[in-house]
Amino acid sequence: MADEPVLVFASFEPKAGEEETVLVILKGMVGPTRQEPGNDVYDLYERKNAPDGTRSFHLFEKYKDAAALDFHRETDHYKNYRATIVEHLEEPIGVVVLSPIDAA
Repeated sequence: MADEPVLVFASFEPKAGEEETVLVILKGMVGPTRQEPGNDVYDLYERKNAPDGTRSFHLFEKYKDAAALDFHRETDHYKNYRATIVEHLEEPIGVVVLSPIDAA
């Protein structure tokens, strides 16, 4: 349904030596995104158990509905981050969009 919450899980694998740059770019998204109408959660995490010790970052996002996610993707801060971060990543951003089945 269009009015159900939308969750996004995004993963970022920085190139070697680019970890801090990626982290700075991602941290710059937190404040502006949390201020967007329709954003309920925008939390940034770092993986701590990578077998090879590499650093990776992960965003857990929750939007009121699909329209709120669409709004997010049209903001200047989103467009700027997408244009900037890719060159610092080892692989494309891993994005999974989720719809709740049984969520509290």
